[in-house]
Amino acid sequence: MLSINSDAPNFTSTNQNSDPVNLSDFNGKKNVVLYFYPKDDTPGCTIEANQFSDFVKEFDKLDTVIFGVSKDNCDSHQAFINKFSLQINLLADTNGSLCDTYGVWQEKEKNNQKKMGIVRSTFIINKSGLLIDVEYNVTADGHAKKVLNKIKAIEHEI
Repeated sequence: MLSINSDAPNFTSTNQNSDPVNLSDFNGKKNVVLYFYPKDDTPGCTIEANQFSDFVKEFDKLDTVIFGVSKDNCDSHQAFINKFSLQINLLADTNGSLCDTYGVWQEKEKNNQKKMGIVRSTFIINKSGLLIDVEYNVTADGHAKKVLNKIKAIEHEI
């Protein structure tokens, strides 16, 4: 698992429009919130995506971009965005490499059944590419507001 004050692993992934997104493109320019969620258009994931979208203008004012990540493909992401008018970018990690790199692909247990899946997690990466917040096993509802408050506090310290 990743920890605070370490370099964020660089990545290249594809967003809902099939455009490449490189973490290094934001170095020196933007903070990045990278949040991992299990699946498009499911109850908890929809709550989280809608709440991040609700605060996107406030994140913009803090030089921060939001990327949701799941193993869904670009078409699924675009349908999810269209259905709920989401204002954030979603990255398609269909091969699971980004999930593995960030340590969110883990064994989970539900109804006494163990299986591998994405553990809902969020990483805040500053403009220098440093992990300034790492949180595994987050609760969807209210999480976006907590992340926004953390970034406000960080920006206030600078």
